[in-house]
Amino acid sequence: MLLCNSHYAQELADIAIVNAKILDGTGNPWFRGDIIIHNGKIREILPVGKGSATRIIDAKGLIVTPGFIDVHTHFDGNEFKNPGAGNYIYDGVTTILVGNCGSSRVNIKNYLTQLDSLQLAINVGTLMGHSTLRRNVVGTHANRAPTEAEMVKMEQMLERAMRDGAFGLSTGLIYIPGTYAKTDEVVRLAKVSASFDGVYATHMRDEADSVLAAIREAIQIGRESGARVQLSHLKASGHNNWGKAEKILELISDARAEGIEVVVDSHPYIAGSTHLSTLLPPESLTDGKDSILARLRNPKSRAALKKYLLADLNKKKLKNFDYAVVASFDPEPAMIGKSIVEINKQRGRKSNAENEAETILELMETGVVNNNNFGGEMIYYTISEDDLQTILKYPHNICISDAGIRLHGGKELLHPRAYGSNARVLGRYVRELKIITLEDAVRRMTSLPAQQFQIENKGQLRPGFDADVLVFDPDKITDKATFESPYQYSEGIQYVLVNGKVVLDNGEHTGTRPGKTIRKK
Repeated sequence: MLLCNSHYAQELADIAIVNAKILDGTGNPWFRGDIIIHNGKIREILPVGKGSATRIIDAKGLIVTPGFIDVHTHFDGNEFKNPGAGNYIYDGVTTILVGNCGSSRVNIKNYLTQLDSLQLAINVGTLMGHSTLRRNVVGTHANRAPTEAEMVKMEQMLERAMRDGAFGLSTGLIYIPGTYAKTDEVVRLAKVSASFDGVYATHMRDEADSVLAAIREAIQIGRESGARVQLSHLKASGHNNWGKAEKILELISDARAEGIEVVVDSHPYIAGSTHLSTLLPPESLTDGKDSILARLRNPKSRAALKKYLLADLNKKKLKNFDYAVVASFDPEPAMIGKSIVEINKQRGRKSNAENEAETILELMETGVVNNNNFGGEMIYYTISEDDLQTILKYPHNICISDAGIRLHGGKELLHPRAYGSNARVLGRYVRELKIITLEDAVRRMTSLPAQQFQIENKGQLRPGFDADVLVFDPDKITDKATFESPYQYSEGIQYVLVNGKVVLDNGEHTGTRPGKTIRKK
């Protein structure tokens, strides 16, 4: 639909994107028009040839869409080192939400104020992390339910965060201390989020053998709290769980039919990335550095941990640990990019699962000694392409990176999702494999996340909305980042506008930083 307002006829606009093939973010079919931008907003959308402005961007032969919204990212300090956020800008992302998987800043107001002063190239909002609340009130290693006074304190902290603009509550129920929380604790906090029309976003308790039970728990939390539910980086992890995607989506569809607003997100890769410590049972990671080291060094408990690793490998129907690759390991950078199988060989041991389990425990011990109770960062090849495509085709699925702002050209082995998630969907799964239409893929990157998280004035090309706009070539857009060489910008996006300012100009980052912090209203 073309929209115009004659009131603006005599006032020259800042930018006109002309000859545009417009996908407005709603999922509706494309139409042609000229997009008029002024004072950071979309002022009007006119018929082709009617637009004029101080600057003209000719979009002939190109697609124009809203800027992409990535609702599952993580702050890592690099926002202060790389405010230009190139890995996101070149992939079409203009707005991100941090504070996922249960981990956020404690003082949301101060963090957003810091970002306001810094001025990033992209817009940033945040969730409030459950693990952050628990760590600050109950304690990191308190494996117990909170007292009533502690529960009230967490509720009060979350309420303050929501008043300061947080978009909801996130949990990381696979990580300490989130794993210590029972369902009723999370329900009480999710009710606080729901009272502000906030979301409940969860890294569930399990994404592998107990993934169905974990989804049922998340649905129960949504049912009892009234909060919208966001299932983070949805997958069926582990070779023995391949083929479960359809059952997973059936559970979610049933919940939506019941009236529980469940939406999922995922990235388009067959590998995930998280800590080395997730290979071990949660109870072995309790009580801090000294206790973890004691378990790793005690012959009896170490033997039990090795037995656990071998049993888990057998359950996965695997013969070795080649699915696990080191992404970052500060004590021994030479390990980066090597699988557990390769590291085991490098240490002069015979190639068998028992020796590889010992190698895992050695790496874990070295990491803990060097003050990293997670052991290090890994990339795990545990997802089937068939399940990945089944989940990608699900209409209530948002494309995410599960990454953060990155320093270009770093030494750690990044997951390529940090650079190429959106372009990979549009290039491989839309253009090449045709399992998603372009209109629907754009909807899931724009209006769907804006709707689910209640992000105002973003996600659609509409008069009055923020002028976060992309111009890209649908025949050329592609991800370049790989697991072997992840620090590569996506290609095919010609222009990126953030709040009406050109950040990517004919494929080149301008250095302009017009991003703003966003707050839940």
